[in-house]
Amino acid sequence: MLKISLPDGSVREYAQPLTVAEVAASIGTGLARAALAGKVDGKLVDTSHLIDVDCSLAIVTDKDADGLEVIRHSTAHLLAYAVKSLYPDAQVTIGPVIENGFYYDFSYKRPFTPDDLSAIERKMMELSKADIPVKRSVMPRNQAVSYFTGLGERYKAELIAAIPEGEDVSLYAEGDFTDLCRGPHVPSTGRLKHFKLMTVAGAYWRGDHRNEMLQRIYGTAWAKKEDLDAYLLRLEEAERRDHRKLGPQLDLFHMQDNAIGSVFWHPKGWRLFQTLLNYMRERQNQAGYVEVNTPDVMDRSLWETSGHWQNYRDNMFITQTEDKRVFALKPMNCPGHMSMFAQGVKSYRELPVRMAEFGKVHRYEPSGALHGLLRVRHFTQDDAHIFCTPDQMEQEARHVVSLILDIYRDFGFADVRIKLSTRPEHRIGSDDIWDKLESSLAGALDQMGIGYELFPGEGAFYGPKLEFVLRDAIGRDWQCGTLQVDMNLPERFDLSYVGEDNARHRPVMLHRAMFGSLERFIGILTEHFVGAFPLWLAPEQVVVMSITDQQADYARKIHAELVNAQIFAALDLRNEKITYKIREHSLQKLPYQVIVGDKEMAAGLVAVRTRSGEDLGQMPLADLIARMKSEIASHKV
Repeated sequence: MLKISLPDGSVREYAQPLTVAEVAASIGTGLARAALAGKVDGKLVDTSHLIDVDCSLAIVTDKDADGLEVIRHSTAHLLAYAVKSLYPDAQVTIGPVIENGFYYDFSYKRPFTPDDLSAIERKMMELSKADIPVKRSVMPRNQAVSYFTGLGERYKAELIAAIPEGEDVSLYAEGDFTDLCRGPHVPSTGRLKHFKLMTVAGAYWRGDHRNEMLQRIYGTAWAKKEDLDAYLLRLEEAERRDHRKLGPQLDLFHMQDNAIGSVFWHPKGWRLFQTLLNYMRERQNQAGYVEVNTPDVMDRSLWETSGHWQNYRDNMFITQTEDKRVFALKPMNCPGHMSMFAQGVKSYRELPVRMAEFGKVHRYEPSGALHGLLRVRHFTQDDAHIFCTPDQMEQEARHVVSLILDIYRDFGFADVRIKLSTRPEHRIGSDDIWDKLESSLAGALDQMGIGYELFPGEGAFYGPKLEFVLRDAIGRDWQCGTLQVDMNLPERFDLSYVGEDNARHRPVMLHRAMFGSLERFIGILTEHFVGAFPLWLAPEQVVVMSITDQQADYARKIHAELVNAQIFAALDLRNEKITYKIREHSLQKLPYQVIVGDKEMAAGLVAVRTRSGEDLGQMPLADLIARMKSEIASHKV
């Protein structure tokens, strides 16, 4: 008898081999209808997969993460089927699953247009409604090369030719379309109902710029219509929040082609930048950090010592002087801090040393990877390195975690996930040292009662790390803060301190960042708040508007008193209707608007409106200043 173990612990016996679909049917008709794939001894397979030995089996449905993966994978091939049906001359290449969807690359004689995408999507829906069976077959590698060459599919033939000779390859057919694929796929096209094609972009064949430029069609696919609708709504909301549009609209910054990957900060944007920097500086001072500053340009010898020259050179901006000395703009602050710690003899009594720097760094990011403030070539890190004894490490980790989470709360990020990445296969240091470092990070979180996700093997070769992931107002995750143990750089720079035993010891070194970079964090904040920053962050906190020219002097007096109270105030004396001024400044998302007319001037008062449109009525200016000061001090979001 054939024994099949199910996820609930039960074991079913069968007299003869049978398919995953047949097992599902033996359990129940509902499960048979829902089955998309199977998981046999942990491996995803088609429902047509024949089981002929004892095994464990899970039936995969659209309620499972694996089910959604199979749906997206199958929809990518449905896209290729539709393209070949409409444009027989197009050649298919590859079509993998990506986050929230899939793409497929095509070679075609002309660019696909938005009208083409609409036609392709309609064809996909037509093929879905036809509920065409998807059938797997296996073919010898050489025969598969000949088969696809005969079809004129030279890209597929090239992919198969790279497979070792003598191996079989799997093919999937739906209707008259056959594609190379390892699978698994849904049983029929009728299982693919909730999808949408999104965009077309260029992509080099095999990612090599020397190869032909292909056309990449991106799409999204979901198990349920409501999931697809919710995703499309999130995309619309993300578009509305796009910091690349809001930045120029709110006069915060701009970027231009003759300074690719760098930011031109306008006065309001630079004020926001400085508010963040000063806030972090104050928090670090309170937390016992010392602030330093290291050179922007340093000789290659330093980068050779750190290992960056050998491993990161392609991402560094390099220059050479007349005497042939080679220098690099720093891509990170770490080597400078190592050099700082190495100055003079350190005693264990001086540890921990918490060294912070708002360092300007430069990295040569590929042009295609740049993305507004989120991915730039010139940015400011809120970087810090903590040098401590092994016994101090867990306490320092608790100190950093507590500080990071408290800071995030000030910005309205209460939903923070922490990832603990542990030793990779290839690493430096003994298992005993890794045990101690990992247990220190985990122990810090456990003692604080903070949950975390474990990512075995995902640490750097030189130490384990914590990553802090923020969830924004529309549910997107942003990895920002890090706490990274480093056994490599202290060794390479031969750092030491004199212990209680008068012997030299290697310090433990922790990399720490909270924002990651100020530029990126401002991009995240802009999208999180849709540009409507809380009062304490707003680069312009209030605008004073006169109704007519007769109140101009009074408006100037009010504005001056607000500025003297260290409130960021703007003044609008333009000869425009007050309704126009109110509407315009509302679009600029200022937290408060002060309106002064004859009545306010006569009574020595101001009329106040909030950003939400609430009319607070008339009040003494002192009351408004007190209200704003209280709100600023509370860091209220």
